[in-house]
Amino acid sequence: MAGPLSGINILEFSGIGPGPFCGMMLADQGATVTVLHRPGGAPDPRLALSRSRKLVEIDLKSQDGINAARDMVKKADGLIEGFRPGVMERLGLGPDVLLNDNPQLVYGRMTGWGQYGPLAHAAGHDINYISISGALHAFGRKDDKPTPPINMIGDFGGGGMMLALGMVSALLHAKTGGEGQVVDCAMTDGSAALMAMIFDFHNIGQWRDERGSNLLDTAAHFYDTYETADAKYISIGSIEPQFYAQLRKIGGLEDDTDFDAQMDPKKWPALKDKLTILFKTKTREEWCQLMEGTDVCFAPVLSLAEAKEHPHNVERGTFVDVGGHLQPAPAPRYSATVSDPPKPPA
Repeated sequence: MAGPLSGINILEFSGIGPGPFCGMMLADQGATVTVLHRPGGAPDPRLALSRSRKLVEIDLKSQDGINAARDMVKKADGLIEGFRPGVMERLGLGPDVLLNDNPQLVYGRMTGWGQYGPLAHAAGHDINYISISGALHAFGRKDDKPTPPINMIGDFGGGGMMLALGMVSALLHAKTGGEGQVVDCAMTDGSAALMAMIFDFHNIGQWRDERGSNLLDTAAHFYDTYETADAKYISIGSIEPQFYAQLRKIGGLEDDTDFDAQMDPKKWPALKDKLTILFKTKTREEWCQLMEGTDVCFAPVLSLAEAKEHPHNVERGTFVDVGGHLQPAPAPRYSATVSDPPKPPA
């Protein structure tokens, strides 16, 4: 695969969710990623999380399989595994063994709780990891229970994406004269890191530690979603004064002096009620005709099926066909490096 990581060889021990996502991100950037999977357990070739990989069937319950994996690691730049702490050690494939075989190896470990700590050996899922980092507490509407943002924050943002950054950082260190090392990527740590700005706001007194009470968490009338006349939804993010002015102008709200109190939280509920009524007067498409592409900070809320048809996504090639299946395209884009398009696993 061509790309900025072309020439980097990664071994990925087959798993689910954030580990394969990290492998996808590295493969999308040109790394050669080989997935070692159990007999009969090949990843589904239709899935984006399996794309652009080499697949090798290997029985880690046999000594021959362990020896084969160890031989492959000797020639690799990096390794990704997502087992509970101690599993790789029991297989004889722990970092002490493999870094002795290959001192330049970057050994990426993807877990929810991390390699150590009181919860390190407990089972868990995204919803649990983002609970103790403070993230889940912030998601949801006022006076309602926390709402998990599917598994974007723990598994993918704070997990697979964070591990991809850690792998590239450690690979750069090893390639510039440093030694190999373990990358301990915990979704608790990663989801906490994603909350950095919110912690900043809280530290300077600009964020209430109460769900649905702040500028960015659905309390403000100018930063929320609204239902339209055809039972669809639009999103508004008119924070800055000039963008808020555009919202008022296009929405016919310039003469309503109640909207002068943009930053008064006490007025937000009443103003939200007014916008709720306003946006139900037109269909989503009618609001798109009025607001999309302006400085209102507006967008229609699209379904998975609709997203691929949006003109902006079409022009940028945000979605691609991989083996007859629609998938999100590799990101980000590069000005100089030409990357190969993703392909089904081989």
